[in-house]
Amino acid sequence: MTAVPSSGSSALTDTFGRRHTYLRISLTERCNLRCTYCMPADGVDLLPRHHLLSFEEIIRLSRLFAALGVSKIRLTGGEPLVRKDVSALAAALARLPGIETLAMTTNGLLLDRHLDLLCAAGLRIVNISLDTLRADRFLTITRRSGLEQVIRSVDLALNAGLDAVKMNCVVMRGVNDDELVDFARFAADRDIEIRFIEYMPFGGNGWQNKTFVPYPEMIRVLQEAFPGMHPTSDDPHATAKTWRIPGFTGELGFITSMSEHFCGGCNRIRLMADGNLKVCLFGRGEVSLRDAMRDGASDDELTALIDAAINGKKASHAGMEALAIQDNRPMIRIGG
Repeated sequence: MTAVPSSGSSALTDTFGRRHTYLRISLTERCNLRCTYCMPADGVDLLPRHHLLSFEEIIRLSRLFAALGVSKIRLTGGEPLVRKDVSALAAALARLPGIETLAMTTNGLLLDRHLDLLCAAGLRIVNISLDTLRADRFLTITRRSGLEQVIRSVDLALNAGLDAVKMNCVVMRGVNDDELVDFARFAADRDIEIRFIEYMPFGGNGWQNKTFVPYPEMIRVLQEAFPGMHPTSDDPHATAKTWRIPGFTGELGFITSMSEHFCGGCNRIRLMADGNLKVCLFGRGEVSLRDAMRDGASDDELTALIDAAINGKKASHAGMEALAIQDNRPMIRIGG
């Protein structure tokens, strides 16, 4: 989809007519895994706690975004569940007028301890990151152990009555691309969406063109194994292209940010753990809402900053090769 400039404007609508109704909030840069595609090999310097948004600040900004038209909030990290009292924050966000959907992306290691409270708080969708079904590879990719715990969390989530459970798998050539069929079979008797995500370049994650597996290649491999696999219709704002395999309970999704970007239908903005607003995952432009709040900005003044950031959003990202040499935060510092 190609973004077309708009002659008019409204809250959270950019100059290409894209209305942003989906806010992703990173709660922390900390994580209990060290995934190679997310965390630089030498780690990151974590921000002091007082540099992070407080829960009160997150709630204030979320209330403002909801009043402007945001209807979906996703909590991310780092690993959001390492932040204390996250279920209390979830409950406060789910109660905000205008918020229809509260979601979370997690690595699943701590989910069993929090799932009941999160569901009671109003969590409706959970995405669990898992890039391999093999214990030795899990250790290599995440630099930690815990595969069995993550799979247990997937099954607990599936039994929790959520609206949707999804599994995020970053596909990397020579690392886990030979597990595409295994992941698909994981959805045979589970009501889950397996999301295959193209490997994306971020600061310090070692991205190389030779490691990139494009969407058409993934489809080709999977259709050889499952000849009846077919695409379904997707919402115009969907990040994933969804496919079904006849007889399977679950479905497959493909996040094609590099090979077939979906910038024209983007409705997402990101509030990072340090309070910076990022209107494009791959854009370098940021504005500090934290600093503005702590300097005494009114809601109207915050709205003006948000509006200016939205209006500066470009039609699309620069493309894979350009992104590979562009300065950007590591993924761990942006939020999943």
